[in-house]
Amino acid sequence: MSRCRKRAVRGITAVLCALMMLACVPRAEAAVAWGSRGEQVSQVQRKLKQWGYYSGAVDGVFGQATYNAVVSFQKNNGLTADGVVGAQTATAMGLSLTGTVAASSSAASSYESDVELLARLIHGEARGEPYVGMVAVGAVVLNRVKSSRFPNTLAGVIYQAGAFDAVSDGQINLTPNEQSRRAARDALNGWDPTGGCLYYYNPATATSSWIWSREVRLTIGDHSFAV
Repeated sequence: MSRCRKRAVRGITAVLCALMMLACVPRAEAAVAWGSRGEQVSQVQRKLKQWGYYSGAVDGVFGQATYNAVVSFQKNNGLTADGVVGAQTATAMGLSLTGTVAASSSAASSYESDVELLARLIHGEARGEPYVGMVAVGAVVLNRVKSSRFPNTLAGVIYQAGAFDAVSDGQINLTPNEQSRRAARDALNGWDPTGGCLYYYNPATATSSWIWSREVRLTIGDHSFAV
């Protein structure tokens, strides 16, 4: 082999090695922030509008109104209020900022994300309640997802403004225990101890006069479940 050809081969090998090394470097987490444009911004705006944080146009442009809405969402949910939709804020919104993956992997990941989010809500709202009462709280959330009166996603229902005390006071961000995760899975797998209830409250602590107007169907532990 000629000297020139050897140098060319070595050059190509070096380039291939460099490309392989780059492919192994983890990519930085995606983020949506001031000045961003596109469908990801629109997704953020739609979520925030659905939950009452944002009243502007869903135009895919991250400006002052979107920034203010993101900050409000972050403050209400115990997140760093920096106005940037990074990994933590996106997870709280039920959004993915990364690219697509294989369908089966995506479905499994989505289910586990739903389990974790619902478990955090159950843990914040009903830890210390009888196990069936924990499942019942999860079932109420899922019944709302199915109802036309509420947002049609799990995250949308859970983060709807003023819907759950655990979101308002930040307990949604506590790490759930295995019992809460098991209750979440049971609810997601179809167990509904409430028979379709859309509301629950603790009669000993409830301050809303409206909630007392709901028809109570059953009581489990400290919670009354109503329609």
